[in-house]
Amino acid sequence: MYYLHNCIENCILEQMNHLLRQIEREVRMREGASKLLAACSQREQALEASKSLLTCNARTLALLSQLQKMRKAQILQRVGSRSDEVPSGHIIPCSGKVALSDLRIPLMWKDSEYFKHKGELHRCAVFCLLQCGTHIHDTDLVMVDRTLTDICFEDTVIFNDVGPGFELRVELYSSCVVEEFCPGAAGPRRMSCLGGSMGCSSGKKIRGAFRSTTIYGSISSGEVGPGGPKYNLLAHTTLRIDHVQDGFKTHDLLLDSTEDSPFWLPLYGNMCCRLVAQPLCMIQPVISGQLKVKLGEALKCWANVYSVLGGQSILCYQSQEDLESEDKPLLVIAIRKDTLVCVSEGESHNIHISTQLQGQDVTYTLTMDTPEDMQRWAQALWQHINNMNQWKQCCDHLMKIEMQSCKKSITVKQGSLYHQTGSVTPASYTQTLAAISRLV
Repeated sequence: MYYLHNCIENCILEQMNHLLRQIEREVRMREGASKLLAACSQREQALEASKSLLTCNARTLALLSQLQKMRKAQILQRVGSRSDEVPSGHIIPCSGKVALSDLRIPLMWKDSEYFKHKGELHRCAVFCLLQCGTHIHDTDLVMVDRTLTDICFEDTVIFNDVGPGFELRVELYSSCVVEEFCPGAAGPRRMSCLGGSMGCSSGKKIRGAFRSTTIYGSISSGEVGPGGPKYNLLAHTTLRIDHVQDGFKTHDLLLDSTEDSPFWLPLYGNMCCRLVAQPLCMIQPVISGQLKVKLGEALKCWANVYSVLGGQSILCYQSQEDLESEDKPLLVIAIRKDTLVCVSEGESHNIHISTQLQGQDVTYTLTMDTPEDMQRWAQALWQHINNMNQWKQCCDHLMKIEMQSCKKSITVKQGSLYHQTGSVTPASYTQTLAAISRLV
């Protein structure tokens, strides 16, 4: 028992050290972004640096929150109480990939602004912050004015190692763009309270990161320093597994600003995107091995096959070589969310699989050479069916994650609600990161 507790505590310590290294990296990136913001001589550079600073703040806060949870788990482990222990008999579902792409946010300009081009040209720089647990991504920066009918983000953002209970928060930030930009508008460079934190203990690093995040402003307000561009939260929404669909879908947005705000944009109150998920049980084999299979109780003929469980079926091949040569399987045993798996009692090492095909109950019998193999296959089947039930519609078929091969630049057509538009800025995000790395 002591050995088990020691292993668990070592695992927690290793995870905490990994979080500390991630926090240190974000602290360095944020210090570099702050220096770059103070040295910016062009408006586009300042907007990118301010966006990087806000993103680093969000990542740091998320990592600090996770570190606090790990610290609590460590204390509970030491006193012998684990409030987060998995209940007896509970099966933890597998993880998977969640991808968001083709994000579109329609705008609702007034007729006098859009068609007659009357009034002052209101321009804003906008981007989205996508958060799922401690994983945070930001989109490219898009310049928006009354010539656009919708905001388009061409990014494909993938979150790995996500459970079926995920919550993907989408936040839309906006900054009013002034036509006149003065070099050094970010104000005098202030001494960062993170200075020297890299050479201190882990506790000082965490406290320094927390104080710095507080000084630079809250994430929701978007204030990242005195002077310079300020990003403010314009709208947000949270996507869950029920929102996953293999296609383009509309989701409601919760507005966080009013029309009198300088960073305000006329949103419809919804967004469109493609949200897909790929559970690991759908994209990789769960278990494989040699066994015997019999179809129905009336048949007494057994066949030695090499079987692979994955996706919605058990594929049975005459040999492993047939599998590797991609030949058609001899038999396909369907596995559904309502499939029943029973283990025979006694000396026989049989597993009975009952499922419905075209409205009829079909039973397959699998037999293994040893009780250990039978238990291994039974556990894998129960786990797999539980995974399918937890991931719901994501296991009905394998959803495809479409990656953007290149940035598109297509002329905006006036009057079109949804269109393809380029999000190329004079100072690209890659160039900004390179500048940050040189300043760190």
